[in-house]
Amino acid sequence: MIPAMDPKRFQDAYRRLQNLDERLTHKVRPRSRTSLSHATHEQLEDRVRDLAEYTLELKEIMDDMFQAIAAAPAPAAPAGGSEPEAAG
Repeated sequence: MIPAMDPKRFQDAYRRLQNLDERLTHKVRPRSRTSLSHATHEQLEDRVRDLAEYTLELKEIMDDMFQAIAAAPAPAAPAGGSEPEAAG
């Protein structure tokens, strides 16, 4: 039996993961050791800040993915797109 999950929530989290990869992976990817030893204090602070931002956002995205896997699917919208009005 396959457990229920919320596919829309999972897809949204996956899109955010792709966006994070495009925005920040190049900033946190390890470089040669010599570049770190010659880096200025400001450059090191920038790298640490980028890594912290990446880590915190990744944590949030992974939490959303796990929540999507554990959640029941969101109820489907009615086929007509709106609810019928009450007669009055």
